[in-house]
Amino acid sequence: MLLCFLLFLHYSGNSKAQVNPGLCRYALGMQDGTIGDKDITASSEWYESTGARFGRLEKEDGDGAWCPVGLLYPDSVEYLQIDLHSLNFITLMGTQGRHAYGSGNEFARAYQLDYSRDGERWLSWRDRQGRRLIEGNSNTYEIVLKDLRPPIIARYVRVIPVTKQPMSVCMRLELYGCVWADGLSSYSEPVGQIIANPGSAIVYLNDSTYDGFRDARRRHGGLGQLTDGVLGLDDFTQSHEYRVWPGYDYVGWTNRSHRQGYVELEFEFDQRRNFTSMKVHCNNLFSKAVKIFRKVDCFFKQQLVANWEREAVGVGTVIDDKNPSARFVMVPLQHRVGKAIRCRFHFADTWLMFSEISFQSQVMDSGGMNPLVENPHPSRREENGRAAEELTSPKPSSPPLSSLPYLLTSPTPNPSLNCSSKPTPTPTQTQNVMLVTVAPSAVTGPEHRADESNTSILIGCLVTIILLLIIIIIVILWRQHWRRLLEKAPRRILEEDVTVHLSLCDDSIIINSQTQIFQTNPTYETVFPLDLQYQEPARLLRKLPELSQSAEDSVCSGDYAEPDVTKATPHQGFQNKVPHYAEADIVNLQGVTGNNTYAVPAVTVDSLIKLELAVGEISRHQLRFKEKLGEGQFGEVHLCEAQGLQESPGPELCFSGRHKPVLVAVKMLRSDATKNARNNFLKEVKVMSRLNNPNIIRLLGVCIHDDPLCMVTEYMENGDLNQFLYQRELENQFTLANNIPSVSYRCLLHMGTQIASGMQYLSSLKFVHRDLATRNCLVGHHSTIKIADFGMSRNLYSGDYYRIQGRAVLPIRWMAWESILLGKFTTASDVWAFGVTLWEMFTFCKEQPYSQLTDEQIIENTGEFFRNQGRQTYLSQPSICPKHIFEVMVGCWSRDIKDRPVFERIHHFFQEQLVSLS
Repeated sequence: MLLCFLLFLHYSGNSKAQVNPGLCRYALGMQDGTIGDKDITASSEWYESTGARFGRLEKEDGDGAWCPVGLLYPDSVEYLQIDLHSLNFITLMGTQGRHAYGSGNEFARAYQLDYSRDGERWLSWRDRQGRRLIEGNSNTYEIVLKDLRPPIIARYVRVIPVTKQPMSVCMRLELYGCVWADGLSSYSEPVGQIIANPGSAIVYLNDSTYDGFRDARRRHGGLGQLTDGVLGLDDFTQSHEYRVWPGYDYVGWTNRSHRQGYVELEFEFDQRRNFTSMKVHCNNLFSKAVKIFRKVDCFFKQQLVANWEREAVGVGTVIDDKNPSARFVMVPLQHRVGKAIRCRFHFADTWLMFSEISFQSQVMDSGGMNPLVENPHPSRREENGRAAEELTSPKPSSPPLSSLPYLLTSPTPNPSLNCSSKPTPTPTQTQNVMLVTVAPSAVTGPEHRADESNTSILIGCLVTIILLLIIIIIVILWRQHWRRLLEKAPRRILEEDVTVHLSLCDDSIIINSQTQIFQTNPTYETVFPLDLQYQEPARLLRKLPELSQSAEDSVCSGDYAEPDVTKATPHQGFQNKVPHYAEADIVNLQGVTGNNTYAVPAVTVDSLIKLELAVGEISRHQLRFKEKLGEGQFGEVHLCEAQGLQESPGPELCFSGRHKPVLVAVKMLRSDATKNARNNFLKEVKVMSRLNNPNIIRLLGVCIHDDPLCMVTEYMENGDLNQFLYQRELENQFTLANNIPSVSYRCLLHMGTQIASGMQYLSSLKFVHRDLATRNCLVGHHSTIKIADFGMSRNLYSGDYYRIQGRAVLPIRWMAWESILLGKFTTASDVWAFGVTLWEMFTFCKEQPYSQLTDEQIIENTGEFFRNQGRQTYLSQPSICPKHIFEVMVGCWSRDIKDRPVFERIHHFFQEQLVSLS
């Protein structure tokens, strides 16, 4: 059979899985009531006031929780059952005991999970080591969040409390995850095989989390590691998880056991679908006889009981014998329709290994294609990881444990947007090849015969008029609702203030024999009310590197604390001997939305706040609410459209068209904010009004004459750089020929140059950003970049922040070692973060920094930088990143501050690179 000539995109381990467990962490609705009372049932209840419907996290309704009847014994099986009405990808469990305003005293010390996809066949969840028991609560009121590793895909979930001795038990809970939009309900595969070489460890390539039926030769009727969102590493003997066997992340087969030359997998779906492509994550460690498949033939059938169609989609791949990286292979399925697919993957070498398979498709109605347009966005949390999860997830609950409530949907970007001089063809419809879009089925009712009588016509007219009036009333009420939202800030009381105390040179530090560090006199605090990651601070502290007082003093003295002021670099010395930012009396800005992003020397703030405000007052009526971007301790960030800003007093505003609405971000101070927060807000306004650089988000105006206080800043039409790059690929002949959204190498350099320019400007003002990352860079026309500070307040990126020392969070994967261990934030630590940001850009934001390390391993790696014994781990060189660019990144991650380049030098370097490409 003649194969179609097709080129495939091979991604060197950078693409995301269809669902990213790190981003798919939405509250599914127990707390906010999205899950109705009728959908929560139980095996029994002690009283009507402790029924199943009262088992909602952080709710005190009824008698405060669900309580099964009588005492619970070790052999008791009582459960709380939740019906989610559709398949969901569940990654996290939150549990709580019965507090009942102090009168309750029951909680579950442990529990088990059972789940079902059809309500008939029930399965028991087990972790990757085969354990069923999940640690629960230790008191009646604290919330414990536990990750489900592996995650489960289910419609029904049962939570079964477990006890070792007779006792009364009560529970409240929440499920976290996202809608399973892939449509895949089960897959069938041959049993995975093992590699047993003499003198080396045995590599088990079986599907260890598969929850279907198993026999000696094949598995069927379930889901497993090919749909768990975990991508295998380049070396298949290594794994993301601890205490698992070599080969754990892959399912693999050898051609010695498949004499026909191929491996056959079958996939069954929830409905008939129109398939665009299949995405297969393959290992390609050719030095060990592992390669991606040589070709694949896919057959379709319209119903599960039908016969397989004879005509197959057959495509071949380009075998790569130079790059051993694992990668995704995209298989075009030519818009074939079916409810099941059988694919035969042909061997290119001895071994074939997969870690993830997903599909891009569109649901079919009974007559053909669903008329609804495909969603142009990928997830992440598609996924593309982050956006399809966002678009299909239920509306989450409010803080502190509502996960990721409102998410920004940017205007559909132009796929040809790049910085090259050569124009790129614009497609008729922007479509991401990494996207799986699931449009809901069109619902059609039975056809009714028209009544020709005059009475029927009259009744029809009256009904139409009434419906039109109802629609008009709804629109009017809706507009009034959002207008009131802008006029009056919400009065919800957030979680109590939470503080992180980081070590500073002038803090007093007490070190005990367990190397726990206790500090006093903190100079800053950071607040973030939304936490989806359960951590144990005491255990984390024990993992910090061993610090001695002499070691601490050595870092906080000498040329580190007192750099050579004769060298006029922003992070090696200041004029007039201004001390280190972290040691100085600093003012933390952006605290209103929970960021505390900028750290500014107090002497700078004192001089600025005496000046007149550099922007004018904006009428609230000029602002039209679009959506909520995020929130923090005392305020919220809204995305709005603003009319007529050019008519407001203040600096020139470069807007095209006098009446064209402009996207802006509005930071709003809540009415319940403290007096100190109001003062800090006004200081922030004064300082932000003086920032004037083409690569820094500008303050456009304020609303401070009455409450709620607001500041209006620029916002870019293409959203943040993280999502912008994530939805694109590196420009090449394939992307140009197929109108795939792409960015050229020159454009990446241009973006990096702008970020370096903006950071050079901030460092010249002695400002330290403290949260530089692609999520905090906004993208405008012609790839214009402006540095902002919304990332931490946006729930989309909560997975990028880690809870440390109690209740605060920090972006530890972007932070310099001295910032994590010693609390030192300088321009040099911003340079470190710039190196990580650059690394994100050259991976097209398809992977989180240090994705192979857990958060605790990141902390441990920080200790290796401190000890400086050559055991520290660095980010690897991205596959598309030239050596000279990677050398800049490595220089930014130098252990010693004096060895890191300054932003002026970095900016000059990128300018030279752009000139060389001209």
